[in-house]
Amino acid sequence: MNNLFYEFPNNQTEFSRVPSRKGVIIGAGQVGMACAYSLLIQNTLDELVIIDVNQEKLKGEVMDLTHGLPFVEPTQVDAGTIESAVDADIVIITAGAKQKPEQSRLDLVSRNVEIFRSLIPDVVRYAPQAIILIVTNPVDVMTYVSQKFSGLPPSQVLGSGTVLDTARFRSLLAHHFQLDPRSVHAYIIGEHGDSEVPVWSTLNISGRHIFEGETPPEDLINVFEEVKNAAYEIIQRKGATSYAIGLGVTQIVQAILRNQNRILTVSTLIEDFVGIKDICLSLPAVTNAQGVSRIVNLPLSNQEQKQLQDSAQVLRKIIDQLTL
Repeated sequence: MNNLFYEFPNNQTEFSRVPSRKGVIIGAGQVGMACAYSLLIQNTLDELVIIDVNQEKLKGEVMDLTHGLPFVEPTQVDAGTIESAVDADIVIITAGAKQKPEQSRLDLVSRNVEIFRSLIPDVVRYAPQAIILIVTNPVDVMTYVSQKFSGLPPSQVLGSGTVLDTARFRSLLAHHFQLDPRSVHAYIIGEHGDSEVPVWSTLNISGRHIFEGETPPEDLINVFEEVKNAAYEIIQRKGATSYAIGLGVTQIVQAILRNQNRILTVSTLIEDFVGIKDICLSLPAVTNAQGVSRIVNLPLSNQEQKQLQDSAQVLRKIIDQLTL
C-alpha cells in the first residue's frame, strides 16, 4: 500500500488555486436537507457544511449524502458547528420552528425570533463576509430580523422570499397554457404568505400580455388561488414543503456564487418603493456576488400597488410587535 502512488518531486513552479466555494446550511430538517441535496447534485459548492442541534440526525444525514459522492462532482460534505462557518461564502438558514397544518407562516414568528436572536450574531462572528440567505418562515419577517441582529449591509442579508411562489405561479400558468414553465414570464411579489401579490399587469408569454385591464379572467384567478394555498395543501398532505424550495434556494445560491446578475424575487430590505420603506418583502431584484445589488422598478397597476402596500402593512404590524 505504501507504493500505491508515485509522488512527483517537489518543485518551485507557481500556480494559482481556484477559489473554493464554501456553503453552510444551518438546519438539517426536511427543507435544509432538500437544499443540501439540490446544491450537491447541481455542483454548486466545493465544500458544504451542515449544522444542526440534533447531532445524531445530522451525522446520519451527512453519511447518507457522502455515500452518494461517487455519483456527482467532487464536493466535501461535513457535519459541523457554528465555528465551521469560518470562510463561508454563503450561509443558508433553514433552522426554526416547523409550520403545522393549522398555522400560518406568521404564527411562527415569536419562536423563531428568539432562535435568531442568538444565532445571527454567531453567524456574523464566524462568517462576517458571507452572504446570509434566510429560508426560515415567516421569511420576510425573519429576513428583517436578521438584518437588525446582524448589523450587516442590507445587500448582504436576503431571504428566499417569493422565489418559490413565483415558480409555482409560472408552473401552474404553464400547465394552464400547455407550455414549458420557462417560457412563462410572471411574478409574485410582496409577502411570502397570504397577502402575496400576483403581478397580472406584466404577465406575458413571448412578450405578449395575456389580458388587458386590471382584472384577470376567472380561470387565471383560480390559478393564483392554487398558488397561494399550495403550501397549506402540501403541509396537510405530507407535513412540509421541501423539494421545490430546495431547487429554488440552489438557483439563488448559484446566482450569488457565480455573480450571475440574475433577477429573482428574493426578500430584501425596501427603503423606498411606492411608499413602502423599512420592511423586507419580495420584488424582482438583481442577485449577484453582492447579494442584492439593485431592485427592479417594476411598473404596477393601481390595484397591484395598493395590494403591495397592504402586504407590507401586514408585515409591518407583525414587526412592530417584536422587541428587536
